[in-house]
Amino acid sequence: MIRSRAVMAAVTMLAVGVAVPGSARAQTANFSFNGPGVSGNFLLTYGTATDSKYPNAFEVTGISGNFTDTNDGLNINNAPVTSLVAINHAIPVANPPAPNDFSTFMVAAGLPPENNGALSFDNLFWPGGSSLVCVGYPFSGGVLDIYGLLFNVGNGQVVDIFSNGVTPGHTGPDYGVAVATASNSLSYTASGIVATTTPEPSAVYLLGTGLVGLLFVVKRRRDKSSQGSALNGELAL
Repeated sequence: MIRSRAVMAAVTMLAVGVAVPGSARAQTANFSFNGPGVSGNFLLTYGTATDSKYPNAFEVTGISGNFTDTNDGLNINNAPVTSLVAINHAIPVANPPAPNDFSTFMVAAGLPPENNGALSFDNLFWPGGSSLVCVGYPFSGGVLDIYGLLFNVGNGQVVDIFSNGVTPGHTGPDYGVAVATASNSLSYTASGIVATTTPEPSAVYLLGTGLVGLLFVVKRRRDKSSQGSALNGELAL
């Protein structure tokens, strides 16, 4: 009986702590990526707040780590990430599926025409994979979405890492990275970047639900044991 109570207490504490990412407290995840000339390794803090249109998308509230980009003549090597760029709730013109946290960082020159002079971002983390959030763009998936995560690396430079979703020819989400200042686009790697997240958010969710299930089994066995003891007592009478 004492051991059963100890197991029950331990399982309850674990289940409450990890059952659903962001449901009770902020969560953290290690996010790393690598591609031609670019790489990064970050610790992200996300939750508990979600986007008002997408309750499965958690707002990233903290970031630390380093970033490298040697493309287009850049010499950014293991630059420390200094801070997130704050979301500004820009108006997504003719794009109703965009998250409420959709934001823009204006860049005076050098971006591809389809960017309309701005890097878009929303700083959202999708533990179960991103949804379709852009008119005319048919792909989704990845812990970031097509708008992505925007952060500072010093010297007026910002980095936008975004998910292109699971596109043809890729078994997992494909990512891209852009580097810019308010004056100029410095580097734009549209695709070909592979990212990993540790722990996998889905694994954390499954661990939580598994612990809840274990808690139920332990409780059920204890209840049956109690019923058996009571029945034996009645028979003894």
